Amino acid sequence: MDNTSGIDTLLDGLDEAGDDLALLGNEAPATPAAPRRNLPQMMRRIPVTLTLEVGSARVSLQDLMEIGPSSVLELDSLAGQPLVIKVNGTPIGHAEVVLVGDNHGLRVVDLDGLDLDSLAQ
Repeated sequence: MDNTSGIDTLLDGLDEAGDDLALLGNEAPATPAAPRRNLPQMMRRIPVTLTLEVGSARVSLQDLMEIGPSSVLELDSLAGQPLVIKVNGTPIGHAEVVLVGDNHGLRVVDLDGLDLDSLAQ
């Protein structure tokens, strides 16, 4: 069996700069190295889901099956209390609901767990 084709398959995914080839004793390809990407700047462009959590309620499956259009469930948060801001399900702060034209919006009260400055260049 020819081991050369197996090695070629493994080397297909290595970077174009040739760093990994140099480790194997082979010379780097004559093509110029690809420019380094600015990972923190790229991360700032990743879309995330921002949600506001009003509160929660723990119910039994039986109670859940009985919920209908006129049902009222008591939540664990107090009326007027700031809502929890979550990014991809992780709490990062608190906000109040406001009207922005015909849409709902949020006014940030505090941010506890958001540190985008750590992604600075």
